[in-house]
Amino acid sequence: MTRQPCLAAAVALSLAAPALAETAPKEVHFDAGKVADSLTGVPGDPANGVKVMTTNALGNCVACHTIAALPEVQFPGTIAPALDGAADRWTEAELRGIVSNAKMTFEGSFMPAFYKTEGYIRPGDGFTGKAPEGELPPILTAQQVEDVVAYLLTLKE
Repeated sequence: MTRQPCLAAAVALSLAAPALAETAPKEVHFDAGKVADSLTGVPGDPANGVKVMTTNALGNCVACHTIAALPEVQFPGTIAPALDGAADRWTEAELRGIVSNAKMTFEGSFMPAFYKTEGYIRPGDGFTGKAPEGELPPILTAQQVEDVVAYLLTLKE
């Protein structure tokens, strides 16, 4: 009998709280490279954004970009623009668009599309015959994109 009040409370809470829908990679709306709406409806966490940007298995943004606010990063890349002052150069919508798919803003960019699942060229078929079939998962989750954007918004001159 003690389980019923808990079950009733859980059902009531789930009905009262609006469901947050994550925007799927195919559903992201770019307007001149900008993505105005959050991909998750949840604010990004700048501390997790740093983790994503500095972890090889995640975004690893520091492999190409320098960030003066992160002096402990070993071997920062210098082949892409420094991210210092990013929040002064770009709006939140522009940063979200750039992190999601930089080619929507900078056509010739070599920056990977971190939130994309289709439209890839798969040279593995021509060389090894082992290119993956079907959709590929995005490099970052929608929340990780929001976390990176939240951190970039802290980088002011």
